[in-house]
Amino acid sequence: MTLILVLGALAVLLAYVALRSGPLAPVAATEATVAARPIRPALFGIGTIEARRVYKIGPTQAGRVAQIAVDVGDRVFAGQLVAEMAQVDLPDRLAAQAATVRRAEAALQEAKTRREFASVEARRYERLFAAHTTSEEKLATRRQELRRAEAGLAQVQAELVQARANLRALSAQADNLRLLAPADGIVTGRAADPGMAVGAGQSVIEIVDPASLWVNVRVDQVAAGGLRADLPARIVLRSRRDQAFAGKVLRVEPRADPVTEELLAKVVFDTPPAQLPPLGELAEVTIELPGLPAAPVVPNAALRQHDGATGVWRLVDGAPHFVAVTPGASDLEGNVQLLDGVGAGDRVVVYSERALGPQSRIHIVDALPGGRP
Repeated sequence: MTLILVLGALAVLLAYVALRSGPLAPVAATEATVAARPIRPALFGIGTIEARRVYKIGPTQAGRVAQIAVDVGDRVFAGQLVAEMAQVDLPDRLAAQAATVRRAEAALQEAKTRREFASVEARRYERLFAAHTTSEEKLATRRQELRRAEAGLAQVQAELVQARANLRALSAQADNLRLLAPADGIVTGRAADPGMAVGAGQSVIEIVDPASLWVNVRVDQVAAGGLRADLPARIVLRSRRDQAFAGKVLRVEPRADPVTEELLAKVVFDTPPAQLPPLGELAEVTIELPGLPAAPVVPNAALRQHDGATGVWRLVDGAPHFVAVTPGASDLEGNVQLLDGVGAGDRVVVYSERALGPQSRIHIVDALPGGRP
């Protein structure tokens, strides 16, 4: 009898242990109550700092750099000299062309005088011919001289126009050797040093307008419903994680990335940073979407997959029952709206020690081992 009592006690103890801490023990789980409330969904994306207005300044023809007047990081103003190309023989060519212009101007005065004299002589011989005191041949000769004088004047005028045009071209060429800043900005690149030879159109100095900074951000297409211009945004630079900058969506690009399945948007700063962030720096962008009306809301962790359906484990009299739901919008705090399946006040399982089933017994706790609430 003693042995039977001992064995019976051991069997009861074994059954208790199996039901309380073994594979047949209730599953520890945490719960949440479904609440009907509005949420404000948001999008999170990673972007790079870029500039809308970048000025690449260089010569219009090949030459040698004479001097660089600025360095990377310098702030420049519109019209400021940033670099200068070597003039080589340009001053001599300008002086020679200016002399050509002066010679053409003198020739023009001489041609005008000859034309005026020929005109006076032609009129005088016309009066003499009318008075029958000269011959028709002499009158024709004076008229021919007048036409030659007018033709010579026209030629000299054309030569003067050409000479002045050549002088303006050389002057413009000389002006192009002085590389000026087209707008206020900050020097972000210097591609040449004094003495280097550069080609026509090659960039020597790069200037960025700090007021034109924006973030080229990428967001997931699945969650991008409602993304549009003028939505508020929060920008956190990787180098300044303790500081957030206010901004807004300037535009949504009409072309998406089909490989990464992302949409592209341009986000601008409300107030540009006092210290210009490096172009190409990564930034974390949070875009606030329009708020949604009240609907049942549960933590995103409560959603489960069971028999190919998405749903939640609803607690009915302490037992879990799987209910299929249709998830709606979610926010960055881990809340998701449910369009059907549950209502406000229902209790659902959020976390559990292991996967649940229709026959699972659960034990509600405040937090699971490991710190999950």
